Amino acid sequence: MDEILEKQNIDVAVIGAGPSGLSAAITLKKSGIQRVVVLEREAVAGGIPRHCGHPPFGIREFQRILTGPTYSKKLVEEAQNVGVIIKLKTTVTMLFSGGKLSITSPDGGKQLTAKRVLLATGIRETPCSARMVSASRSLGIFNTGALQSMIYLKNLIPFRRPIIVGTEIVSYSALLTCRNAGIQPVSMLEEKAHSTVRWPIYMLGRWLGVPLLLQTSIVKILGKERVEAVEISDGNGQMKKIVCDGVLFTGQYLPESSLARISHLEFDPKTNSPKVDEFGRCSDPVYYAAGNVVQPTQDQAKVPIYYTAENLPNPVYAAWQCWKQGRATAKNIFKDLAGTLPSFSH
Repeated sequence: MDEILEKQNIDVAVIGAGPSGLSAAITLKKSGIQRVVVLEREAVAGGIPRHCGHPPFGIREFQRILTGPTYSKKLVEEAQNVGVIIKLKTTVTMLFSGGKLSITSPDGGKQLTAKRVLLATGIRETPCSARMVSASRSLGIFNTGALQSMIYLKNLIPFRRPIIVGTEIVSYSALLTCRNAGIQPVSMLEEKAHSTVRWPIYMLGRWLGVPLLLQTSIVKILGKERVEAVEISDGNGQMKKIVCDGVLFTGQYLPESSLARISHLEFDPKTNSPKVDEFGRCSDPVYYAAGNVVQPTQDQAKVPIYYTAENLPNPVYAAWQCWKQGRATAKNIFKDLAGTLPSFSH
C-alpha cells in the first residue's frame, strides 16, 4: 500500500470512507480502474452509519435490513474484496491543482498525486458553540454523532436524563439510541411551531414517553462541572428551568467542506459546498465531489417524504442516497479517464 503511495502510482484517490466514498471506490475497481486508494482520517472506515446501532440500513444496497455498524462493515469488506486500498488515520490537509494532495498520517507528512480525486468527506452537525447558546464547559453536552460513538463504539453512557434539541430525522435516531442505552430523555425541543418531520415519525417521542416542546429554544445550559439544568424560552418569551443531566444537539448539518473552502476549487457560499457540474466534476476537472459534501440549494432539493415542506432543514442525503451518488460519480470518473465524458465546461 505505502509503495503505491510512494511511487505516485494512483489512478483515483477518494477522500473519505463513508458510503459515497466506498461505493465509488468499489465501482471504480469493478470498472477496471487498477489503482484506487481511499484516504480516511478516522481509525475505522465506514462513515457515519458505523455510529448508528439501529436499522434500517442496506435495503437497496444489500437487499437486507441491517444496523449501521453491520452496513458499514459490509461496505468496507466489499471494497477490500475487490482490491480497494483503504489508508486509515490519513488526513488530507491541502488540495492542489492537477490532483496533488498533501497528507499527514502516523508515518509523517507527504504529497501524492492522483489522476483523479473524489471528495467524499460528508457532513457534520452544528456544535453547541455555533448555536448561540450560553454554556460553560460542562460535561454532558454532545451532538448525535458523539453520543452514538460513545454508546456503540466505546460502551459508555454519558448521561441518563438529557434534553434533545431538534426534531430532524437524526433527532429521532438519537432518541432510539437513548432508548437502546437505557437513557430516558426529559424532553425534545423545537424552535418552530411544528415538528420538522411528518406523522407518524414525530409520534415516536410520545410513544417513548418523551414530551415535545414546540416554539421552544434553549437559552442557557446550567452547571459547572456537568450539566445540571437548562433555561428555555417558549413562544411567548416565557423563561423556564428544566432539570436534566445532559444536552444533545441534533441536526443542522453542514457539509464537511473545509478542504474545498481553502483550496483552489470554486466554492458556493450559499450551500457551503464545492461547485460541481452535472457529472460531479469540480472547477478543476481533476477533482470530483459526491455525497453530502455536495449540498443542493433549497430550490434544487426534493422534499423527502418524512419532512414537511415548510420545515425542510438543510438537505441531507441518507446513506443509500450517498451510496447511489458515489456509484454514479464513479461511472463518470471512469468515462473521464477513458476519454468518453463530455468536455469540461464549468
